[in-house]
Amino acid sequence: MQEVTEQPPVWSAPVDEVLARLATSADGLTSDQARERLAETGPNRLPPPEPTPWWRRALAQFQDTLIYILLASAAAKAALGDWVDFTVILAVAVINAAIGLIQEGRAEKALAGIRTMLSVQADVRRDGGWERVDAEELVPGDVVRLRAGDKVPADLRLITASNLQAEESALTGESVPTSKDADVVAVDAGIGDRTDMVFSGTLITQGTARGVVTGTGQSTEVGKIQTLVDEVEPLETPLSRQLDAFGKALALLIAVMAVVMVVVGRVVHDFAGEELVSATIGFAVAAVPEGLPALVTIILALGVQQMARERAITRKLPAVEALGSVTTICSDKTGTLTKNEMTVRTVVTTAASYEVTGIGYAPDGDIRRDDVPVTLADHADLAALVTVMARCNDAVVRRDDDDRWGLVGVPTDGALRTLALKGGFDADGWTRLDVVPFDSQTKYMATLDRDPEGGRLLLVKGAPDRVLDRCSHQRGADGRSEALDRRWWEEHIDALGAQGLRLLAAAVGTPPAGDRIGDADLSQGLEIVGLVGIVDPPRPEAVDAIAKCRRAGIRVKMITGDHAGTALAIGREMGIVRGDGIGVLTGADLEAMSNAQLREVVREVDVFARTSPEHKIRIVSALQHHREVVAMTGDGVNDAPALTQADVGVAMGIKGTEATKEAADVVLADDNFATIEHAVEEGRRIYDNVRKSVLFLLPTNGAQALVMLVAVLFGMTLPLEPVQVLWINMVTAVTLSLALAYEKAEPGIMDRAPRDPRASVVDLAYGWRIVVVSVLIGGAALLVFTTTYDAGLSLDEARTAAVTMLALGQLAYLFNSRYLDRSSLTPAVLRGNRAVWIASAAMVVSQIAFVYLPFMNTWFGSAPIGLDIWGYTAALAVAVFLLVEAGKAVDRLRGTHGEISA
Repeated sequence: MQEVTEQPPVWSAPVDEVLARLATSADGLTSDQARERLAETGPNRLPPPEPTPWWRRALAQFQDTLIYILLASAAAKAALGDWVDFTVILAVAVINAAIGLIQEGRAEKALAGIRTMLSVQADVRRDGGWERVDAEELVPGDVVRLRAGDKVPADLRLITASNLQAEESALTGESVPTSKDADVVAVDAGIGDRTDMVFSGTLITQGTARGVVTGTGQSTEVGKIQTLVDEVEPLETPLSRQLDAFGKALALLIAVMAVVMVVVGRVVHDFAGEELVSATIGFAVAAVPEGLPALVTIILALGVQQMARERAITRKLPAVEALGSVTTICSDKTGTLTKNEMTVRTVVTTAASYEVTGIGYAPDGDIRRDDVPVTLADHADLAALVTVMARCNDAVVRRDDDDRWGLVGVPTDGALRTLALKGGFDADGWTRLDVVPFDSQTKYMATLDRDPEGGRLLLVKGAPDRVLDRCSHQRGADGRSEALDRRWWEEHIDALGAQGLRLLAAAVGTPPAGDRIGDADLSQGLEIVGLVGIVDPPRPEAVDAIAKCRRAGIRVKMITGDHAGTALAIGREMGIVRGDGIGVLTGADLEAMSNAQLREVVREVDVFARTSPEHKIRIVSALQHHREVVAMTGDGVNDAPALTQADVGVAMGIKGTEATKEAADVVLADDNFATIEHAVEEGRRIYDNVRKSVLFLLPTNGAQALVMLVAVLFGMTLPLEPVQVLWINMVTAVTLSLALAYEKAEPGIMDRAPRDPRASVVDLAYGWRIVVVSVLIGGAALLVFTTTYDAGLSLDEARTAAVTMLALGQLAYLFNSRYLDRSSLTPAVLRGNRAVWIASAAMVVSQIAFVYLPFMNTWFGSAPIGLDIWGYTAALAVAVFLLVEAGKAVDRLRGTHGEISA
């Protein structure tokens, strides 16, 4: 059998070969050919996914163990014939399901966002002429015309290109437009290095071109990303996993204890069937924390509101908590860690090296030598360089109506324009006579200018190597022209390049006799005057945020489409690159690695450069293999799959694409890494409050269940009626437990290591507190019941006293619960949360109504009690508070508690 030779990809094949492979020509297709191919390939759009029926999505919201417990509690109330409370509890379950249903559909919205990136119309050559058609009608083999401002309608192999640049940051992560030409590139070139291709959904920023369509719809790079999003399995958040595991364990425990009660009550104490059923249902109602799912939802919802005030918009409630459990943040560089505003940082001439202060396009800052501000008037070498960079420039930097400085033009030109403003260059009186625009082939720009005195100057700026090739002289330290010392310049170029700076060289030449620049004027004999080093500067607040993350035990990794040297330099400057890390891996390095090899090194690598969408997913997956909880930031279409794969996807709200925002859990309104750090801190606070609420609810429910359990096991008169258990549950859930949702962050919350995402909401270290507090409050209620009943109070009065003990005991324990481990024996426990006092007052008033209002006595079987009983129960409640604090003190001495390192 003859071996089939695999054809090279279109970017590594000559144009003629690509045209022949697509059965087309530089004149494009005929209308008939296009119609036939359209029938074969289908429209140039991304097909929508098969929607999940609403009823199936609605039912899925009930597939949670805590919801099962809630429904079981409602069934218990129905068995008791209490249809009002049955309705209330069932409504809580339905409301929880509705909230989940409304927030569903992230993947579907992500794909819809990606579909919007296709162009609406395109210039295509059909039947020998140009016509404008809907982009959906394009087919492989069509020849398309592009110009500045066009959105690329499909993946194209360039046939011709003139001064072409494409803004591909949404696809590649590159911070500046990419130069394009029709020359063949290597077979293994990544997306960012395929300079003879332009891709669907990207933007042409400069120049003109013609290209042949090589991919449409799902065959484009954007379409492949859609496939990646489809293939990613959404992950549960740590809180979802923990609450589910906790709910299952609790349900099992309740079932086992209910069986024990039935057996002991019937066999040992010969309880009547109806009484035993009532006691068992009362135990189940007491043990089930009916308010927990609603309480967790409320805490998360309040967290969403707080995060919105911090400019982090949460699209899914559990993501608030998930941010708090993050162990690794994978961040894009451009615009998130950096300002996405190119800035000149260094100027080098033969006379001196200058530092430039200030960042961004605002002309705030100055030019310094040896940390002393300088002026152009006193430094002729600097004035010559700034003149070249200011005049050989087409950008405009200006202040808008909101007093913010912005750019119209190419970012590098904007940086040079701002340099001129900082230096005080006066453009009045200058006139441009001719220009040779920047071209991706020559990599330089030249202008012929007339200065205010009438002199004519030939000014050139461009890539240092291309400028040096045309220079024979250099501007000396004394301002005179001298022979070129190329080695000196190359040493400085290498040194500045190692710092991650983008370099441009400035040169002057002999003006031509006329007012036009010819090739001979630029081919040789130029005089280099200096270099500028440009960088996309780090956000100062992002540097501080990274340091905070480091103290909090959170690793920060930069994943960017930028070049390795630039990315590594920025990583070092921002404190991302650690001394013990590997430093940087490129997309090519990742391609050479298996998944197993990547897993071995992924935690030690600080910077990933020249990455593709597939690489980002592999990185996130490799980190998750080590049980890392990963937050992934991004702004472009290329980031959507990784955001979906990550535990928490974070999209940029300003420069992010719709696809990325819809794929994300959190959208940053200010595109700032510091906001992520604030969100992580808020997430930790939210998780603390969830834990405090669980630690409060479980012992209070445990105390009630213990009262019922002990009464049955020891054959006692029931101290509580099931309807009274419901009262305690209701008054606690509606008042006291809600107060903990408003707790502020405890001191040092960002100095703790991330918690273990595998750990339960309530780990063994806190198990003692649940048991001890249950025994203390339950024991106090039994003590009050037996002593008052034995003292001659009626059964209703004794039960009312027991209910009051449970209410006041839980109130005392609320103040214990304000701090997980710190002592509550401090005046601070009385401050900082108004909701605690509002809830306490509401609970006390409700309990007074329970005791004294006649209709409450009728509904709940309660009876008025004297002030002595109130004093008795209040004293026992204070004792409960002090005993719990004593236990917390012992634990602090033993070091039992504290955060668990991931």
